[in-house]
Amino acid sequence: MSTPAMAEAADQSAPERIDLRAEFSAVGIGEILDQLDRELVGLKPVKTRIREISSLLLIERIRKRMNLTSEVPTLHMSFTGNPGTGKTTVALRIASILHRLGFVRRGQVVSVTRDELVGQYIGHTAPKTKEILKKAMGGVLFIDEAYYLHRPDNERDYGQEAIEILLQVMESQREDLVVILAGYGDRMDKFFASNPGFRSRIAHHIDFPDYSDAELLTISELMLSDMNYTFTPESRAAFERYIELRKTQPLFSNARSIRNALDRIRLRQASRLVADLDRTLNVDDIMSIETSDVLASRVFGAVQNP
Repeated sequence: MSTPAMAEAADQSAPERIDLRAEFSAVGIGEILDQLDRELVGLKPVKTRIREISSLLLIERIRKRMNLTSEVPTLHMSFTGNPGTGKTTVALRIASILHRLGFVRRGQVVSVTRDELVGQYIGHTAPKTKEILKKAMGGVLFIDEAYYLHRPDNERDYGQEAIEILLQVMESQREDLVVILAGYGDRMDKFFASNPGFRSRIAHHIDFPDYSDAELLTISELMLSDMNYTFTPESRAAFERYIELRKTQPLFSNARSIRNALDRIRLRQASRLVADLDRTLNVDDIMSIETSDVLASRVFGAVQNP
């Protein structure tokens, strides 16, 4: 039982002043934000929102030390956007920020889809969902394509059971688990409309825009640089054209599609080099992506032979 004397002692133990710069440096979230800037090209609205959330949590941490707050803030989030826009990367950095600021015990991310949560027969869903929650507790649970949890057109679907368990834990154990729901924007809107319990528990909605052509080209050059490859001026121009064409085709997944394209380009480059076993190779030969390596893509063939 609290007494006036106890309250006065608590107030006296709270610091009157805190050096904000020292506190910011001590928790190391600046390093994580800088890392996010290096890892992700563009996405300025996303990065701005992450910095705002980080600032809020830093101040919440200070308020707690000053005995000015007693309730853990709601930290569950929704990430919306097309595939390959950096949602998983941001989730990993968010987990690190939450951990360093003391809002989760572990900086881990457990990433799942419907299959890991929903069973196929009666009595199967609850154990699966609870096992995932147990694994994620103390960190972040990232549920990709979260709207697939809700299938109202199927009377024998067990997704609703998983939803009810998730909602209960998101509310009762929000001091020990942060849930991030991710997926396409329009489908997530419908999901929230059908499941208002989720919307009421989500504190932060972050939309991830598609990358521009210029940003995708920058991403491709960074990826190649990390693997010790480089475009020639001519192959760079060819890849610019590739990006323009590929974005008009089905199943384009932003940076993910760019990575896949570069993997295929490297295969073609290696085949081209090995085709002449009598030649001597230098570093430039090994590193250079030539125009023919890019133009051999079926994307260009599809344009020529619609």
